Amino acid sequence: MNAIPEGQYVKHYRYGLGVVTESDTHQTSIDFDLHGLRRFVTTLMVVELSNLTPPPQIRAKHGDKVYARLASKKDAGSLPSGGAKKSPSESK
Repeated sequence: MNAIPEGQYVKHYRYGLGVVTESDTHQTSIDFDLHGLRRFVTTLMVVELSNLTPPPQIRAKHGDKVYARLASKKDAGSLPSGGAKKSPSESK
């Protein structure tokens, strides 16, 4: 099998439907809908070209949570500790 054009939607017997992300005469990378990115030897790979259109890529919002957590830690570290209580022996 020759190189497949990038963006082509294909069907693999084991991994299902996916989009070709890279392909040359030696190696092909396919991003499958349910199984993620897989790499194949192009000459040994068995896929069917699909005439369907791939579903839109949905970007995970994981980064928003991470950045919010990092920002709150940064703010918490910069607050002054003026509200700390003194022990009875220190107040005398």
